[in-house]
Amino acid sequence: MADDILTRLPSHLVAEAKSLDAADPLAAYREQFVLPEGVVAYLDGNSLGRPLAATRNRLPQFVDDEWGERLIRAWDESWMELPLQLGDRIGRVALDAAPGQTTVADSTTVLLYKLTRAAVAARPGRSRIVADTENFPTDRYIVQGVAAELGMTIDWIEPDPSTGVTVTDVREKVSADTALVLLSHVAYKSAHIADLAGITAVVHDAGALVLWDLCHSVGLVPVGLDAAGVDLAVGCTYKYLNGGPGAPAFAYVAKDLQDSLVQPITGWMGHAEPFTMGPAYLPAEGMRRFISGTPPILGMLPMQDMLDLVEEAGVEAIREKSIRLTEFVADVADAALAPLGVTVASPREPQVRGGHVTLEHDAMQAAIARLWQRGVIPDFRRPRGLRAGLSPLSTSFVEVATALAHLHEILNEHEG
Repeated sequence: MADDILTRLPSHLVAEAKSLDAADPLAAYREQFVLPEGVVAYLDGNSLGRPLAATRNRLPQFVDDEWGERLIRAWDESWMELPLQLGDRIGRVALDAAPGQTTVADSTTVLLYKLTRAAVAARPGRSRIVADTENFPTDRYIVQGVAAELGMTIDWIEPDPSTGVTVTDVREKVSADTALVLLSHVAYKSAHIADLAGITAVVHDAGALVLWDLCHSVGLVPVGLDAAGVDLAVGCTYKYLNGGPGAPAFAYVAKDLQDSLVQPITGWMGHAEPFTMGPAYLPAEGMRRFISGTPPILGMLPMQDMLDLVEEAGVEAIREKSIRLTEFVADVADAALAPLGVTVASPREPQVRGGHVTLEHDAMQAAIARLWQRGVIPDFRRPRGLRAGLSPLSTSFVEVATALAHLHEILNEHEG
């Protein structure tokens, strides 16, 4: 069936997909993932990464050994330090961040709130926050909530959806009244990569702090937080770090800011001496102060297997394959899908395009429903976008070609 559907595409593109797979230095990693027969093609790795086969062993082993055998003793033996140890590993493998600046804790939403609230409090007398209208809803909602809570004003950047927020956009919005700028490194709709270092410098020139959402870049795109002088960052772990549904997020706080920030959710695990059960809150030193409640230890297990692979493959090599994958999607769209009315709504320049490509068509929502029935799984972004999310270690070029051939057949039937 796969070979039959591939006849929907020009033969040179099918040959190219097979050639790219044969020459792919990362191709062997695909076999380490769970690949059920019912999934013909998975183009949603930027929403939820595939599980690793190794995780099948890790989870029951944890139940039998650490949890079942060690029981509550495991808190003293390893679990208390796991959020910080795992945070340091994410920092080293995927963020270019020195130890002691990253922790795994809550959901992305909760961590965004913590760091947004802490950041604006660290800039007293400043009453404005800069954010953009194309950012993920949670980011916008958090900014709106904090602004309402504190009587602050939001200066909204309204970027071109296909190009994203630029240095110039930020420079035109920041002022002496700006406390915080919150942006995404990779745009969740278009995949535009913002100039993280350039924007950070502009924000600092205005005396403000910057908070980066790394959900669509961690594990995929080199980030360079320390080198860019980034203040704060948050990212999820269930996309390119394959931590599973609801896996906890991470927070990064630059070393020189940690002691001056007061996070608003002062739970017992962020206390300097959590087991004294004292009458008043005293924040711990370093990144532990950004932890609130009991860490979700079970949720931290699967991502460790993916971090092994990311560290072994290297983010630079992963990024190189990501560029080839997204370029291939654009090539197929131009050659085979454009005649059916499909347009590419992501940046054309590889250096500013992240790990997904958004394809637009008026019938896309109905087409995606039919794709899911066939075991081809992208996701839909309103009003008319198919987002092809390509996770380099688990996605093959023939898999992508197969998915787009199915899309071609469905849209061709629609046109007919």
